[in-house]
Amino acid sequence: MTDFDQFENEEDIPKSKTQIKREMEALQDLGKKLLSLSKNQLKKVEMSDTLREAFVEAGRIKQHEAMRRHLQYIGKVMRTEDHEAIAHRVALFDSTSAAYNKLFHQLEVKRDALIGENSKEVLSQYLDENPQIEDIQLLRQLIRLSQKEVSQASNTTNRKKLFRFLREAEEKRLGLKD
Repeated sequence: MTDFDQFENEEDIPKSKTQIKREMEALQDLGKKLLSLSKNQLKKVEMSDTLREAFVEAGRIKQHEAMRRHLQYIGKVMRTEDHEAIAHRVALFDSTSAAYNKLFHQLEVKRDALIGENSKEVLSQYLDENPQIEDIQLLRQLIRLSQKEVSQASNTTNRKKLFRFLREAEEKRLGLKD
């Protein structure tokens, strides 16, 4: 019988010091990414007041060693936060992240579906899923103009405008944009 046979679940197995250290370093790295965000972006990330104050304090720190210690403090505070949700939100701001690229790709697919064969059905489903959209007339106009561009195989100006419209609506829905 090994030492690990006494634990029923994998979650019950105690973490090694190395694993704990890796997790702390990951939280500190997430803290660095949060520090690199603009003030406006940082406001859109849900976090406790304690963590928000830690980022305000970090803006006043100039010395390298003091900042290193403060990042350790931020990592410690982040242990009590929903760091997975914070990491996901930060990834949506980072154009090199997989989450950002996935969102971008989903918007391209949605745009192509709105322009495609069953555009009326897709549009009605899209409007049901996104009741916050205010300018439905503009959306319909962009869809018509984009369909015309596709049929004439001309430039992509209106398709780009339609994509921008969809992206802005999605950013508002996710709280990434005011």
